[in-house]
Amino acid sequence: MTLKQLEAFYWAAKLGSFSVAAARLHVTQSSLSKRIAELEDDLGKALFDRTGQRSVITDAGERLLEHAAQILDIESRIRSDLDMASALRGSCRFGISELVASTWFPSLVARVRELHPNLVLEPQVDLTLNLERKLERGELDFAIIPGPCASPNLSQEKVGELAYKWMAAPQRLAGGTVLTPRHFSEHPVIMLSAEAGLTQAFEKWAAEQKLEIPRALVCNSLSALIAMVMAGVGISLFPQSYVEPFVRAGKLAELTSTPAPHNLSYYFQWRTGDTRAVVRSLKAITMDEADFSVSSPLWPEAGKARKQGPGARRK
Repeated sequence: MTLKQLEAFYWAAKLGSFSVAAARLHVTQSSLSKRIAELEDDLGKALFDRTGQRSVITDAGERLLEHAAQILDIESRIRSDLDMASALRGSCRFGISELVASTWFPSLVARVRELHPNLVLEPQVDLTLNLERKLERGELDFAIIPGPCASPNLSQEKVGELAYKWMAAPQRLAGGTVLTPRHFSEHPVIMLSAEAGLTQAFEKWAAEQKLEIPRALVCNSLSALIAMVMAGVGISLFPQSYVEPFVRAGKLAELTSTPAPHNLSYYFQWRTGDTRAVVRSLKAITMDEADFSVSSPLWPEAGKARKQGPGARRK
């Protein structure tokens, strides 16, 4: 019995798929199957029933699963205790929203490289629901996305909260304009696609106001959405601190609505029961580095001093 065999069995059982487990461990499916077969030969027990279209864990496999989890956790703790600088190895595949990617994500990467130089980061930038599905399927170690998530398969911890404001180009609507149902019928509302956490929050807000949006446009990129609004195509909801440089530059105008849009909270989400050191460590680093008040380094207005806001980095 080896750690690699137990690791192959554990992830195949937890993820319910040999192919997904192999991808997570960066081995071929045949290599993963061989390790599990060798473990079954060593124990003299079948750990998976392979008679159907999908392999199903057996009673013996269920009994082994908890032991395997404990052994793998001990191995991770041993590495952490003996050598903090290189405790985490291998790869970490995780999901982030575009907003995270364009604000404080570089500082997270720098911190991880400092503390865990042997850990390879594999971020995936996508919309909220897409990342939640991948996380539930076990294709990701964790995700930093808007929430909260209602799935019992996922655990979460709040990272920060952002205030949102309606915005338009000044040539379309003047700053301070109080939006009415007439405005929403006369001006196209541009939103992210339905998989985005912001869109879900917007739809909830609109439903509470019994507001119909007859001229909605859909975009799957926050950067492209901002560019479209600045070009005068329509109005949209943006995180206030994130687009503040464009407001100061006169490229966007803040609008008012009653009631105000809902704030949007961001969460560090992981699979319930996943106690691996890589998840614990990256969660702790995330909570320390998260700072949504940072401007995108791609913007010419970026780099100016900004006041710390909700979710700012904690020293």
